[in-house]
This record gives sequence, C-alpha cells and structure tokens, in this order.
Amino acid sequence: METIRNAENQNPFAVKRPVRNAAVRKPLRGLENRLKNVPVKTSLKEKPQVVSAKENIKDLKFAKAKVKTKEVLADVVELQESLAVIDSFITIEIPDNVEKIDAEDGENPQLVSCYINDIYGYLKNLEIFFPIKPNHLDFQPEVTGKMRGVLVDWLVQVHLRFHLLQETLYMTISIIDRFLQSDKVRRSQLQCAGVTAMFIASKFEEMYAPDIGDFVYITDSTYSKADILKMEKTILKSLDFNMSKPLPLHFLRRNSKAGNVDATIHALAKYFLELTLPEYDMAHYLPSALAAASLYLSLRLLCETRWSETLTFYSGYSEEKILPIVKKLCKIVKESETTKLQAIRVKYSSSKLFKVSTLPQLKSPLITELANSIKN
Repeated sequence: METIRNAENQNPFAVKRPVRNAAVRKPLRGLENRLKNVPVKTSLKEKPQVVSAKENIKDLKFAKAKVKTKEVLADVVELQESLAVIDSFITIEIPDNVEKIDAEDGENPQLVSCYINDIYGYLKNLEIFFPIKPNHLDFQPEVTGKMRGVLVDWLVQVHLRFHLLQETLYMTISIIDRFLQSDKVRRSQLQCAGVTAMFIASKFEEMYAPDIGDFVYITDSTYSKADILKMEKTILKSLDFNMSKPLPLHFLRRNSKAGNVDATIHALAKYFLELTLPEYDMAHYLPSALAAASLYLSLRLLCETRWSETLTFYSGYSEEKILPIVKKLCKIVKESETTKLQAIRVKYSSSKLFKVSTLPQLKSPLITELANSIKN
C-alpha cells in the first residue's frame, strides 16, 4: 500500500520549501604542521620488556573485571526476563483459505514482505500498552468532551492550513488524549496543549516541521514561544517521551491492501476514521478496531462486499467484533450534517478526496438502520 500512502500525502496546494544546504565544514588548517612538531617517543620494541609486580596486579584486576562483567550481564538478562515486556512471537503463518497479499512484494526491499505480518502483529500488541480509558476526562476539573471536540475540529483546520501529513494529525490527537488522561489541564491552557501536541507530532512525522513561530501565529499570539516550549516539556514528561503508539491510519492501509480496494473506498474509510477524532465516546477504542470498522462500512456502502476471511485474518477482527463500532460510526455519519463541527466534512468534500463526504450512499437505508439499532 505504499502507493496509497504516497497518493494520500501528496498535496498540490502545498508550499514548496527550499532545500536546506548541508553545512560545509572547513578543514583544520595547519594541523599537519603541528603534528610534525610533536615529539615521538622511543619505540616500545627498543625497551626491555620486563614484567613487574605492578603489571601482574593489573592483569589480575583486569581478569576480575571480566568476571564481574559476565555477572552483570547475567543479572541484566535475568532482569529482562522478569520484566513485563511485550511477548515475542514467531513468524505468523497464513492459513490456506487466506490470500497471501505480500507474495509479489519480495523483490521490493522497502515493503519488507518477509517481516510485515510480524510487524503488524507487534503493532497490535503495542497499542494495548497505550490505552485511552473510557471517560478519560472525568477527573479533569475544567475540560469536557465537548471542549475536546471543538479543539480537534480546530486542529483539523490548522492541519490543512500547514499542509501536514495525515500521520501528524492522528498522532496529535493521540498525544492530546494520552496527556489529558494523566494530567489536569486548565481550560485556558487547552488550546496551548493542542498546538503543542501538533508541534511535537510535526517534529516526529514531518520532514520539514513548521516553526514554533507558526504555531504562535495560528493562535493569534494568545500563547508565546515560551508558553509552547514549557507545555512541550510538560507533555513529553507526562508521556515519558514515548511516541510509539500505533495510529489507525497504519492499520487502515494494511486492511485496504488486504481488501484490494480502490482509491474511493479507501478515501471513504479515511473519512469515517477521521470523523471519529472529535468524538469523545470513540477515543477509547483501539486504533486497529477503528480502522477495521471504517473499512467495513466503506465496503458495505460502495460495493456491498462482505467481510472476507482474508480481511478477518489481516485486520484481526471478525464481522461480529466490529459491528458495534460500525453502528456508532453510522450514527456519527447520520449526525454529521447537523453538527456544528464541520471541518472534517468540508475537508472531504474536495475533489482531491473524491468528494466522499457528499456521496449519496451516506444517506442510504443501511446507515439509518445501523444507527437506529444502537441500544441506548
């Protein structure tokens, strides 16, 4: 799915930035002349090699140091075995009834076809270690779910304004939720936390991240550079400098390849996936589950395709497991026209994204039926 990633990250309206010239370092002049003046000591071969008592003591100390090093390494191995780390797993075997979607990628080293199933297996294990708890804003004295939704809607507009990658947006929301569930934030500092999260995500994902002054400008100078840098330290310390939580977009690309879908189906699935970002009730779902549910609904609407065994294997979710999330997605889609937060809907009404937010299938009886089947 490298073609899908390249296509969705291309932006004809993006501002071309000049390539920075590599710094040219000047040679140290006169160094060779100074080296010539350094006195050379007599060769060791010319001296009689007599082993003294002090040298014997040094050899004994060196031998003891080797023994201590082995003991330390043994202690490290024992400690690693006792820690609660992610379980290692052997290479995943593909059943006979599942299509081998990576069979023709062996000649492309960038697709790492021999490791790809293990990589995604690792990502599915890793997302469990960075959970977002249900109702994670309950302990916040001032921040509410509605305020979070307004912030996310505004960040989508900022993301478009800066022409950033899709990964940057998803990582920004991930950083915000992880930070808000662990640290109390005042209402006056919520926007600062939002732009700082995008500042951090940009430096992680982008080749040329926006300058900190751009984020000061986008907030109409409500926050200074010092405010953003201070918030950056607070967020990074709260997250323990760990940015490795998988993103829903990673799993969606893999699922789209497994389903052999076209660009329109993939774009509609991205639209569903992005609609969940401002929704406080959807923040606690695993990224892989959201990606599977989004593609499932997109397939049902555009080509009436059922969830195949191949998609079940590569996504890790059966139709029964993702159906509750699909129903909530349908409710969000049904209410998307009347909600005040319209940034995502407007974004996906552009021709670049195939105008998927204006498709007539979004008003189909299937959406209404699944949305109304949610038990209150």
